[in-house]
Amino acid sequence: MNIVLYQPEIPPNTGNIARTCACTGASLHLIRPLGFSTDEKAVRRAGLDYWDKLDIHYYDSLKELFEKYPEHNFYFSTNFADNHHTEVSYQVDDFLVFGKETAGLPDYILEEYPQQCIRIPMRDNIRSLNLSNSVSIVLYEALRQVDFPELI
Repeated sequence: MNIVLYQPEIPPNTGNIARTCACTGASLHLIRPLGFSTDEKAVRRAGLDYWDKLDIHYYDSLKELFEKYPEHNFYFSTNFADNHHTEVSYQVDDFLVFGKETAGLPDYILEEYPQQCIRIPMRDNIRSLNLSNSVSIVLYEALRQVDFPELI
């Protein structure tokens, strides 16, 4: 599995997500600009013992990522999707894309890829879940569907 963070802003969220990726074997793809340096203590503290086990990649845009992996499935997590994250049939090498904490994903993604947009069900009077919690929920559902490859 592949986790993509589009312009993440909060270091502890990215650190927690990095730790989750290391524990599950998911690759982490970060789209610049980042709201912090990945050398910052706040990021590393959340996954300090795991950074050497993390498969991490950096890109200057979503377009660059799409061009590198044209044959892969991309799913975009947003509050504005019709499809629940559980209504997708995930494959082992899929990309799960999450937007920045304050603004989510760019509008063009929601307009261009409506069938690939997914959401986590929640009450309508609550703005959103924490980014690292959202990544965990969607990632573990995707891993469950593919029978948790290489996990004990």
